[in-house]
Amino acid sequence: MSEAGGRGCGSPVPQRAPWSLVAATAAICLVSATSVWTVGAEPMSREEKQKLGNQVLEMFDHAYGNYMEHAYPADELMPLTCRGRVRGQEPSRGDVDDALGKFSLTLIDSLDTLVVLNKTKEFEDAVRKVLRDVNLDNDVVVSVFETNIRVLGGLLGGHSLAIMLKEKGEHMQWYNDELLQMAKQLGYKLLPAFNTTSGLPYPRINLKFGIRKPEARTGTETDTCTACAGTLILEFAALSRFTGATIFEEYARKALDFLWEKRQRSSNLVGVTINIHTGDWVRKDSGVGAGIDSYYEYLLKAYVLLGDDSFLERFNTHYDAIMRYISQPPLLLDVHIHKPMLNARTWMDALLAFFPGLQVLKGDIRPAIETHEMLYQVIKKHNFLPEAFTTDFRVHWAQHPLRPEFAESTYFLYKATGDPYYLEVGKTLIENLNKYARVPCGFAAMKDVRTGSHEDRMDSFFLAEMFKYLYLLFADKEDIIFDIEDYIFTTEAHLLPLWLSTTNQSISKKNTTSEYTELDDSNFDWTCPNTQILFPNDPLYAQSIREPLKNVVDKSCPRGIIRVEESFRSGAKPPLRARDFMATNPEHLEILKKMGVSLIHLKDGRVQLVQHAIQAASSIDAEDGLRFMQEMIELSSQQQKEQQLPPRAVQIVSHPFFGRVVLTAGPAQFGLDLSKHKETRGFVASSKPYNGCSELTNPEAVMGKIALIQRGQCMFAEKARNIQNAGAIGGIVIDDNEGSSSDTAPLFQMAGDGKDTDDIKIPMLFLFSKEGSIILDAIREYEEVEVLLSDKAKDRAAILKDKMIPSYIINSNPEMENEEQPSSENDSQNQSAEQISSSSQEVDLVDQESSEENSLNSHPESLSPADMDNAASISPSEQTSNPTENHETTNLNGECTDLDNQLQEQSETEEDSNPNVSWGKKVQPIDSILADWNEDIEAFEMMEKDEL
Repeated sequence: MSEAGGRGCGSPVPQRAPWSLVAATAAICLVSATSVWTVGAEPMSREEKQKLGNQVLEMFDHAYGNYMEHAYPADELMPLTCRGRVRGQEPSRGDVDDALGKFSLTLIDSLDTLVVLNKTKEFEDAVRKVLRDVNLDNDVVVSVFETNIRVLGGLLGGHSLAIMLKEKGEHMQWYNDELLQMAKQLGYKLLPAFNTTSGLPYPRINLKFGIRKPEARTGTETDTCTACAGTLILEFAALSRFTGATIFEEYARKALDFLWEKRQRSSNLVGVTINIHTGDWVRKDSGVGAGIDSYYEYLLKAYVLLGDDSFLERFNTHYDAIMRYISQPPLLLDVHIHKPMLNARTWMDALLAFFPGLQVLKGDIRPAIETHEMLYQVIKKHNFLPEAFTTDFRVHWAQHPLRPEFAESTYFLYKATGDPYYLEVGKTLIENLNKYARVPCGFAAMKDVRTGSHEDRMDSFFLAEMFKYLYLLFADKEDIIFDIEDYIFTTEAHLLPLWLSTTNQSISKKNTTSEYTELDDSNFDWTCPNTQILFPNDPLYAQSIREPLKNVVDKSCPRGIIRVEESFRSGAKPPLRARDFMATNPEHLEILKKMGVSLIHLKDGRVQLVQHAIQAASSIDAEDGLRFMQEMIELSSQQQKEQQLPPRAVQIVSHPFFGRVVLTAGPAQFGLDLSKHKETRGFVASSKPYNGCSELTNPEAVMGKIALIQRGQCMFAEKARNIQNAGAIGGIVIDDNEGSSSDTAPLFQMAGDGKDTDDIKIPMLFLFSKEGSIILDAIREYEEVEVLLSDKAKDRAAILKDKMIPSYIINSNPEMENEEQPSSENDSQNQSAEQISSSSQEVDLVDQESSEENSLNSHPESLSPADMDNAASISPSEQTSNPTENHETTNLNGECTDLDNQLQEQSETEEDSNPNVSWGKKVQPIDSILADWNEDIEAFEMMEKDEL
């Protein structure tokens, strides 16, 4: 997006102005407050900004140089093993690999970044390599979405800046639209994906054979994500405008028209997944994160680039629904499209971090500041934004693949406010990347932000977006060799020139929006944002919004439950929560009966909960019963996850790694617990025999060292005893299954031998083959390799004290080692709500003693055979903390408040205003209740199945 200000801002854009003028003015004016900054933050000096900008350049050189040296012409660099990732030669990572097409992805994705960073010579060399080496006719199945935004967008961005440089007369004088011709070739290769009755594209296509041919190995898919089908218009329209071939823009518009028509009419929301043939919503949850994100982004940016009013009207309609249902400041929570007052998740994914930047383009600054600040607090807690985190800011999915969305929003907020606070945020991002993600061969994605362990992965978007936004954040206008304000950013941060709005305007721009909805003119602001509105004469405006949120992640406030019931406002008791339930409490049993839930004592000592809708006292009580049963299932699943041991870290601390390589390790259920004791540090040595299944023949080699042992042929505890007897201070078991990796396999925990293992006093960790090979290769090259076994990666300043190494390595956070270890959470639910019956549900419980502190742990192995009733078995707690008792937040005034009650009040207000809503006013027919439950159950099922 273009983020500049100045020309004509504050003046309204006439509704009937030429559409090219509308586009250009919108792009230029939307961020117009660059002279405004909060006096609460000290301005950053020009020298410090230059220093940070130079640091970004050095970091890019490190990442790009290692890709070109160790990986090119492969699609991506594997920074831990210093080699290229080639499709089919590495273990499959599922859908993640759909971005790889054997077309030198990282090089193409980095083209316009080179120009933004003023590396024109490197850009010219890179373009020559693309033209010489890249083949787009490979027999490989790729994602239409990823290929569009990364490859087609990369070629178009490279072409845009190549012709700009050529016009300047200093570089690229030989260039004759070769990148554009490659882009056109690729565009035609993607067109067969649109051969559906709906116009929505297939999610995948074979670059060589297209769709449906036997050789294509694709064309049988029925579903695609909303973002996948709705994130095409910028690249396809630009390709049409550059070449004059209108077919690309026509197909992209048709897909967007279909998505708009299929929106849920009462809520104006779209779901995550849609059937490309029927248009039915497959997943009916809706948010602004994974699966939908860039659909909204492209509606607004299509208006900016193309000037078509219908795109702005559609965006504003969706935006109104987002702010009404999904935005729960500072949170953005997914909801069910047919029942938008029902939350579909209790967590948020990292991709929604782009949304504050989009709100800046919209001109809605206040919620952008709020959400961005919340995200920043999460980052300060975990060093990076976890792939998903809960509403009480615990880690839900622990990975962080070096995503750039937060840096993107930081850049746009700085351009909108001029507040130096956001420069300090960018500085923190730079420091964290260098301290925790930088490795000798590039930057490695975080496998687990809690342990600091790495994944052998450096996605192309890291070079395409992260360095671009960070450099622009600290650059002054004279630092950039062209006017960035003349371009719009795609979702992959590729640059498309705004002058395309007036080129090849042969596309029919029928405004179809009004055919589907009656629009309220008050929803649409046809003017550029007015700084007097955004910043109402208050230089502390942005700081005043951030201040109440500065402790939102760590503060403790009790939470209730969202309820759509008028009696709750009038003083009725809140509903019974699963976490509070005790089977011996008569009052609780009476509440269960009212909700239609029966308690049955089983012969084996357990009790079973069964819900029958028709036995509930009212429709409201029936809904409470449904919610209670779902909570019981989720509580059981959550507590089972918390019984799992968290991953551990193996950190290589000797030369030349200096703590920069951290490997994900599986824990042992015996030996020294690294979460309770100080880490173990030592040089490594291979045991003989390597399997460690008998007395070691080389005790002098492993004495005082950490022994490397191969998995297999005997019990893990036996291996541990043998190396401990030889004097080893720790052990690392390396998987004997060649090619196994933590990238593709679940965490492995080493079990004992069924006997007393208290005699094992040393720590034992497990590495898959790929991670173990990194240590073995290091031994072969450097002979002496020192590692640190710990619960999470340690501060490099402490590790490398008194060593002469670069300052960016040892620049550390002194609070890191004192940071509290977050609780362990696996990436997937162990139990699904898939089996919930709309008419009855069961949950089996072990008979419980009355206790003031009642916490439940699940045992999936004890599941009741009543599958269709979704039974879950629960046992008493072993004095563990209740996983739900810390679901807390603060209000925007910094005071403790019940967020769910606040949301409920809003919910009640909106439901009361809806004549179709009758909860709490009259009893619904049972058929209506069951129909509503079916929708709720679908939402719960999708929440359980949800994957990024």
